[in-house]
Amino acid sequence: MSDKADSQADIETIKRRKKEGIDIPIQKNVQAKTTTTYLEFVRLIHNALPEIDYDEIDISTRFLNHLFAAPLVIDSMTGGTPEAFMINARLGELAEKYGFAMGLGSQRAGLHSEELAETYSVARKSAPKAFLIANIGGAQLSKGLSIDTTKKILRMVEANALVVHLNPLQELVQPEGEPKYRGVLKKISELIENIDVPVIVKEVGAGISREVAIKLEMAGVAAINIAGAGGTSWAGVEKVRAEVAKDDAKIHLGQMFWDWGIPTASSLLEVKKAVKKIPLIASGGLRNGLEVAKCMALGASMCAMAYPFLLRAAESTESLFKFADILLAELKSTMFLIGAKDIETLKSSRYILTGDLAVGVNSR
Repeated sequence: MSDKADSQADIETIKRRKKEGIDIPIQKNVQAKTTTTYLEFVRLIHNALPEIDYDEIDISTRFLNHLFAAPLVIDSMTGGTPEAFMINARLGELAEKYGFAMGLGSQRAGLHSEELAETYSVARKSAPKAFLIANIGGAQLSKGLSIDTTKKILRMVEANALVVHLNPLQELVQPEGEPKYRGVLKKISELIENIDVPVIVKEVGAGISREVAIKLEMAGVAAINIAGAGGTSWAGVEKVRAEVAKDDAKIHLGQMFWDWGIPTASSLLEVKKAVKKIPLIASGGLRNGLEVAKCMALGASMCAMAYPFLLRAAESTESLFKFADILLAELKSTMFLIGAKDIETLKSSRYILTGDLAVGVNSR
C-alpha cells in the first residue's frame, strides 16, 4: 500500500473514531452509573428579602482578561468528522450570539487533511469575535508533539487560548489508546514558555486532585478545568467501542472503571483550597443553571458543559439556542432567590454542605 493510501486509511479511521465519539454519548447511556457530581450535597441559602429586581441581575464576568456575557464555556467536544462540521458551526453561532467561551475537540485529527481541519475552523467562521479554545492531548505531548505543531493547531481556529486535556483513563480503555504520560508536566511548562496564548489544563471527566492542581499551578498554567466525575463516562464510551472491536481486556477495564474519578463538587472544593492564584473552571456532569450557580459559589470562575450542548447542537440551532435561554434563566433565577445581584456576589454566597460531600471535606 502506498504512503498516500496509508494516509487516506488513517483519515478514514480518524473519521470513524470521531463519529463514534459523537454518536455513542447521544445514542447510548454512557452517563455515570453509581457515582454523581455530589452537587446534590450543596445547598444554597434561600433569601426571602433579595432586595434586587430580576431584570437587574448581571451575569457578565471577566476571565483570562476577557469579558464574557455569562460565566459559561461550551466545553471541548468534537471535530475530525463530517458530522462535527455542522455541530461546531452551530456551537460557534451560540458562542458568538450569547458571549460564551467555546472549546474545540482534540485537534490532532485536523493536522491530517484540510478537510478535517475545516471541521474545527468552521467554529471561527461562525464565531469571528468569540473566545475560542484550541485543544491538544497530554498523551500527544508525551509522544513528542512539537511547539511548531501546537502553533499550527492554534492557527487552525485562531485560538484565544489552548487547553491541554488529561485523559489517562480514556487512553487506558480506548482500543487504540496511548496511555503514555511520562514527561507531560514538563511539556506543559515548555508550552507555557513558548506560545503566546494562555494555557489551560483540563481533565475529561475523572477530576483533578489537589496534588495535581498544585503541580499545575507551579508549572504556570493560566487556569484549571477540574472536569470531575458524575457526567459522561469516557471509560463507558470506550467500553462501547471496545465491544465493537471485540477487545475483551478493554471491555473489562471499561466496565471496572466506568465510575472512576473524583466527583465534580469534591474536586472543585479541594482544588480551590489547594491553589490560590489561578482561576478554576468547573465541569463534569453539569446539566442546569442551578448547578452552575452552586459551582460558582464553591469557587469556580467559569463553568463548562459539553453533553447538554452536544445533544441540542445535534438536533438543530433552534434547539441549541432554546436550551441556552433556559440555562441562563435558571442561573439568573437562582441568583435572584439567593439575593446575588452579580457574579461576584454569587461567588461569596453562603452554602451548606451535606451528605457524602460534607464527610469528604472533613476527611484527609
